[in-house]
Amino acid sequence: MASAELRLIRRRIRSVQSTMKITRAMELIATSRIAKARVRVQQAQPYTEKMTDVIRNIGAATGSLSHPLLDVREVETAGVVVVTSDRGLAGGYNSNVLRLAERAIAAHRAAGREVRLYNVGDKAIGYFGYRKFASASEWTGVTDTPAYGDARTITNRLLEDYESGTLDSVEVYTTRYVSALVQDAVLWPVLPVQPPEIDEEAGEGGTSYEYEPNAETILGRLLPRYVEGTIFGILLEASASEHAARRRAMKAATENAEELVRLLSREANQARQAEITTEISEIVGGAEAMAGG
Repeated sequence: MASAELRLIRRRIRSVQSTMKITRAMELIATSRIAKARVRVQQAQPYTEKMTDVIRNIGAATGSLSHPLLDVREVETAGVVVVTSDRGLAGGYNSNVLRLAERAIAAHRAAGREVRLYNVGDKAIGYFGYRKFASASEWTGVTDTPAYGDARTITNRLLEDYESGTLDSVEVYTTRYVSALVQDAVLWPVLPVQPPEIDEEAGEGGTSYEYEPNAETILGRLLPRYVEGTIFGILLEASASEHAARRRAMKAATENAEELVRLLSREANQARQAEITTEISEIVGGAEAMAGG
């Protein structure tokens, strides 16, 4: 009995050790990708900040900003974009965003609004598909290493639906990267575009531009690029958050596996000691029987 138990425990130890190798490798891969993702986020920030400055300065020069993408409408149909990962094993990364988005969808419907759902990532597609939520558009293969072309593709579809009047607003539910240990599921309003406010005390809006043909035409070209930059920034933040969450989850899994191996090794030692004790008892019993005979 002890021998069979010992073989079973050793088999479990080998299985846990194999799993631990996988989780440790995934932890190392995620660690290397976090740094790259954060660099990409930092590199994209100057573009968005400069675009914001230009739009702010145009508003200061013209006295006001007027464009269909800036018009605030009464929301009858809300566009909900959910950004998740294509793969799992990332702790609560996906579930936090999905719960936040599902509550928002319920709130819109309770207020009598229609909802058009746009899913980014296999996890969002699977989650809402299982719950019979109709999806207007779906994108996969985007969140691991997002490219600007991915952001442009998503933006073009959203702008097409918004400008045609199919949507009255667009809000993105995603994850904001705070640190390697903290990633927050957030709502990110995208449309209508919120014009950047001019802070006179900080000296903003002081740059003078010459417009050709005119400020309104330039604004009409800049605003779609501004939305593209916003979507790209969202995808980059989500990518960094995904890798950070996966690293943390795999680190915890590796530590749990190590603890389980220690416990199983202790059980194996106890089983081995019991086996040795049984063998000694049998030898002693046999020797006494022979001596008695």
